[in-house]
Amino acid sequence: MTQEELVRRQRLEKMQGLGLDPYPTQSNRTHLIREVLDQFDAFEQNKAAITCAGRLKLFRKHGGLTFGVLMDDSASMQIAFHRDTFGEESYNQLHELIDLGDILEVSGFVFKTKKGEQTIHAESWRILSKSLTPLPEKFHGLTDVEVRYRQRELDLIMNEEVKSRFVARSNMIAALRQELASKGFLEVETPILQPIPGGASARPFVTHHNALHADLYLRIAPELYLKRLIVGGFEKIFEIGRCFRNEGIDYSHNPEFTMLELYWSYSDKDSFFALLESLLSQAAQAVRSCLPQTTSSSIQFQAPFPRMTFREAILNKTNIDIDEITSKEDLIQACKEQKIQVDFDGCFGMGEYFDALWKTTTRPHIEQPTWIFDYPSDLKPLARMKDDDATKSACAQLVVAGAEVVNAYYHELNNPLDQRERFVQQQALREKGSQDAQWMDEEFLLALEHGMPPTSGVGIGLDRLVALLSDSPNLKEVILFPTLKPKTDAESEQT
Repeated sequence: MTQEELVRRQRLEKMQGLGLDPYPTQSNRTHLIREVLDQFDAFEQNKAAITCAGRLKLFRKHGGLTFGVLMDDSASMQIAFHRDTFGEESYNQLHELIDLGDILEVSGFVFKTKKGEQTIHAESWRILSKSLTPLPEKFHGLTDVEVRYRQRELDLIMNEEVKSRFVARSNMIAALRQELASKGFLEVETPILQPIPGGASARPFVTHHNALHADLYLRIAPELYLKRLIVGGFEKIFEIGRCFRNEGIDYSHNPEFTMLELYWSYSDKDSFFALLESLLSQAAQAVRSCLPQTTSSSIQFQAPFPRMTFREAILNKTNIDIDEITSKEDLIQACKEQKIQVDFDGCFGMGEYFDALWKTTTRPHIEQPTWIFDYPSDLKPLARMKDDDATKSACAQLVVAGAEVVNAYYHELNNPLDQRERFVQQQALREKGSQDAQWMDEEFLLALEHGMPPTSGVGIGLDRLVALLSDSPNLKEVILFPTLKPKTDAESEQT
């Protein structure tokens, strides 16, 4: 325990000795600070009595006058404690009991200082929660990213722009919900614990249910359950929820993340993409309205977005025509001829080889929102093949700033026999060693055999989307509590 922490505990004991409760259960707050600032002139003119509460961010004594800064969920505001108001004894007690970081309640009236600062003149105060551990030093802020991510509460207290970013995230999700509801979509929930992980090509997390004596998996996507609801008769549905993939952690990946998945029966291709572009425009507006000074304005979500095929994008960047590649040996040779280095380790099947080429050479260079169509069909085992070319899938992904943000199937695969064959192919890849290939799901196939109408579907990674819109270089900046490497015993002892 540091010397300052000892002093704070001594002040806690002194409060208790004076009969003061350092952790009362009730606040008498009458106004949020934002309300006071917005109605300041009226409050000042009427000498209205107000009571505000929040965290003490600044506390400085200047003889018979002490200034502080009080911060609540809405805003921050200066407060002034005058010795003439409290008397010598009470004024001194103020400094004997209060510490930076305390949750404080202040009652009084508002006025402007000689410098024009809007201020609360305190007539009474009390501590609502005594802070026993000091906050990071105010003027240097909290800049250590390890501390910022592990102790997000401190990050939110010390860095106001961080809180604004998460307010923007919440507003974006609310805007998406509102837009979908206005267009007749129903929000549903599907299982997170699943007997078979499906709906994407990824490694799952496994857990064990003791009562059932069975292994279960955290979902990697809600897709297969949502499609079963389409079979059941719902025509316009969506789900916003957490998904989990047991893969690496970097600036653009977190093991748990938030997805929006949507399915729309009997829709046409043009209406479907018009809906998606409307959703993305609404999302951009919601985020940027909270972050007026964001530097992400170079990325424009203005419909209609440019369109390009997977083949065209790679060909333009590498001079390699994947339609002329028939084997992995051909692709490796083509890369050598073009002096392109691609790591194909761990790739199984031509789809994964083409994906490695795409992610290494082409995708990172796409900045503005661009629809990429016609992905190889064996790279999209749940998407319908194009009617005029079975090697291509009826899907498109929206790539923004080098990241795949939206994965849209404008024609979902609803042929149960075709779907079974796709699962068989995926199972063969699993037997060869692929840990990302999908599993055979007999319950989903049975649902398809009852008939699923023509349907369009989409998955949107909301973490990546809000990171792009808020100009955040790392997903950890837009996930309140990102997954981090556990501390060692030695590291824990140092904190």
